[in-house]
Amino acid sequence: MPDHTLKIGISQGDINGISYEVILKTLMDNRVNDICTTVVYGSPKVAAYHRKALNITNFSFNNINTPEEANLKRANIINCLDDNIRVELGKSTTVAGEASIICLKAAVSDLKEGKIDVLVTAPISKHNIQSASFEFVGHTEYLMDQFGVNDVVMIMVNDTLRIGLVTGHIPLAQVASTITTELILKKIKTLHRSLMEDFVIRKPKIAVLGLNPHAGDQGLIGTEEKEVIIPAIRSAREEGILVFGPYPADGFFGSRQLTRFDAVLAMYHDQGLAPFKSMGFANGVNFTAGLPVVRTSPAHGTAFELAGKDEASPDSFRSALFLACDIYKNRGLYKELTSNQLPSYDEDNGKE
Repeated sequence: MPDHTLKIGISQGDINGISYEVILKTLMDNRVNDICTTVVYGSPKVAAYHRKALNITNFSFNNINTPEEANLKRANIINCLDDNIRVELGKSTTVAGEASIICLKAAVSDLKEGKIDVLVTAPISKHNIQSASFEFVGHTEYLMDQFGVNDVVMIMVNDTLRIGLVTGHIPLAQVASTITTELILKKIKTLHRSLMEDFVIRKPKIAVLGLNPHAGDQGLIGTEEKEVIIPAIRSAREEGILVFGPYPADGFFGSRQLTRFDAVLAMYHDQGLAPFKSMGFANGVNFTAGLPVVRTSPAHGTAFELAGKDEASPDSFRSALFLACDIYKNRGLYKELTSNQLPSYDEDNGKE
C-alpha cells in the first residue's frame, strides 16, 4: 500500500457546465486535503470566472506547472488553456469541447507517467468533444485506447448499489445484436475481478439481468436469455464465479433480491442506469472497471441548464473523488494479500 499522500488528478470537464461548480464546492472543504492532494487540469482564469459567478470569496487555487510542485495542503491547478478562452455559461460550444480534451489529455499523460495516482473526470459533452483529432464517444473509449485495454465495465456505484453494463453508449436498436455469449462472459469476468481487487470482496455474488420483459418468459417474449445469456452464466459458473440469473429487471429491482448480491450486470445502459439513478443518484459514481489505472467520475452530466446558478450539488463529484482514493488503496491491499502466499499442500508436494 502507498506510504505517500495520494495525488488526485481532476480533468476540468466542460467549462460552460457545472463542472467547475462541483469541483470548487468539493475542494472548498479543507478536510479533502487530509485525505489526498488534488491537482486540477484546467484554467485558473476559468476557475476565477466560476468563483465570481458563484460568489465564492473564501477559496483560491494554488497555481502550479507540474504535479511535483503541488502543495499538499492546498487545492492545486495546472493551466492547460489559453487565457483568452471564452466561457459561455449554459452553452455547448466547440471551444469548450476542445478545452475539455486538452485538459483530459494533459491529465492522462501525467497519469501514465505516474505523476498523479488516479483520475477523476468532471463531466464533458459527448457532442462538442468530437473533432478530427478526437473521435471517441467519451472518456471511457479514450482511456481504453490510451492504456491498450480491449474490455472494461462501466459500474455505477453508491453506498448500496453496484450496477455494471454489458453494453454502454450504443443505440437501443443495436443492443440485441451486440450482446453475445462471449461478450457477456467477458463482462462477468471483468466485473468479478473488479469486485475482488477494487472493492475487496472475497467471494462476490453477481446477479445478471435478462434482456427481454420477464427475462424472455421461457422463450415466449424473446430467445436471447436461452440462447445467449444463460450459456454465459453457465460458463462463468464453471470457472468458479458465483453468478446467478437471468432475472427480470422490473421484478428484480422491485423486490429485495438486490440485497443478496454484491453487484448487478445489466444488458444495456438504461436498464441499469434508470433504477440506479432513481435509487441513489445524489451520491452516485461512475467507475471504469478493467483499466490498469483508477478512473471515476460523477454520475451526472454537464447540466448546462444549471450552470452559474449555484444550484448544483457537489455530492456525486465528492463521492467520485473519495471512491477513487478507496479503490486505489484497495488495489494495493489486494496485491499485498495475494502476493507471496504460502503454497498449498498439493503445490508443496509438486502436484498439479
